Amino acid sequence: MTAFRILLAVLTLALVAYTGVTIANHGVNLFPDFFGDMAEMGWPGQFNADFTTMLAMSGLWLAWRHHFTPGGIALGVLGFFGGGPVLMTYLLVQSFRFNGDMKIVLVGPQRASA
Repeated sequence: MTAFRILLAVLTLALVAYTGVTIANHGVNLFPDFFGDMAEMGWPGQFNADFTTMLAMSGLWLAWRHHFTPGGIALGVLGFFGGGPVLMTYLLVQSFRFNGDMKIVLVGPQRASA
């Protein structure tokens, strides 16, 4: 569990740092590049389409884990738009909250006890 937590922390920090440099060099308007690559139907666009589906699955999982409550849906939307940093921070916090019990971390306390 310690190695997993370290990995989550390192990946989150690395991605946040990379994002900061990217924003400094290119600004925050990623949508024209992101969707432009998808419109060209090349490999960069394929990667963006794949990534978008992974973001959707991440957001859906977060909302499902919280039983599609309003807060869970909000967390899912945050996960979709916040990407890896949101998901990895969430997993890190939950790993401490539930003492490394991955069953609870993944399905939530209510489903884990069922």
